[in-house]
Amino acid sequence: MQAPVELPISPRLAKNIRRNVKERIIELILMMAALVAVATTFAIVGVLLYESLSFFKTVSVVEFFTDTEWTPLFEDAHYGIMPLVSGTLTTSAIALAVAVPIGTVSAIFLSEFASHKTREIVKPILELLVGVPTVVFGYFALFFVTPLLQTIYPDLPSFNMLGAGIVMGIMIIPYIASLSEDAMRAVPMSMREGSYAMGATRFQTAVKVVTPAAISGIVAAYILAISRAVGETMVVAIAAGQQPNLTFNPLESAATITAYIVQVAMGDLPHGSIGYQSIFAAGLVLMAMTLSFNIIGHWVRKRYRENY
Repeated sequence: MQAPVELPISPRLAKNIRRNVKERIIELILMMAALVAVATTFAIVGVLLYESLSFFKTVSVVEFFTDTEWTPLFEDAHYGIMPLVSGTLTTSAIALAVAVPIGTVSAIFLSEFASHKTREIVKPILELLVGVPTVVFGYFALFFVTPLLQTIYPDLPSFNMLGAGIVMGIMIIPYIASLSEDAMRAVPMSMREGSYAMGATRFQTAVKVVTPAAISGIVAAYILAISRAVGETMVVAIAAGQQPNLTFNPLESAATITAYIVQVAMGDLPHGSIGYQSIFAAGLVLMAMTLSFNIIGHWVRKRYRENY
């Protein structure tokens, strides 16, 4: 029998094989990059859960959510998370009260009324706020905003949630303005032209046509801003105070979850102590809060998404 004859591979086929191999390698690298992010998220959750379980072996869950005092570093220790939660929610609510209207109005202006030249100048300047270090915002709140507020409220303490919340709101305006403007500009021009053909003004078109059509993207911007405000650290640690206080009065001083974590992380607590483990329990609550906001935002985007 004659040995089978091996046919030579054509240059085009060899080139296709090399290209397919390169594409598979690139796909593998991209998949590994995506898995790193996923693995990091699971690792963070795992560490929080592991340390928090050790914490809850000493402190009951009922006490953790019902006690009105948070003094884990004192001799008479109390482990009620609600003072930190109230401070976090109060400062975040003030920030949103500032950022949502200003950011939304800015987005409507940039999308519907500003000229191309104006938009190209204003939007980058607005987005520069994102690059300012948060510690700068913290001292801006402490040494500029709070003294201004004290002219209106003479009894306002130097550390208060109102000043910190206002500066946090200024800080997250670019998130809402930029993302909302992108969502509005994604609305087809045909919808605007149809509104104009019905006799609507530019303002009526912007408010009653474009904004409702872009509502899913606008709400996503709000949710991102909420998560950013809830997770803010340096502004509240510097300007709001570090004394846990169960109050929703913005004129008082209070600590937030992130401020407490910073306070303990800068100390010399031994690893494995109940005080050390308390920062992981607080971090777990903070993660649950931000995760809840993200789930709500995802549901809203799916519920009100418009396909054009």
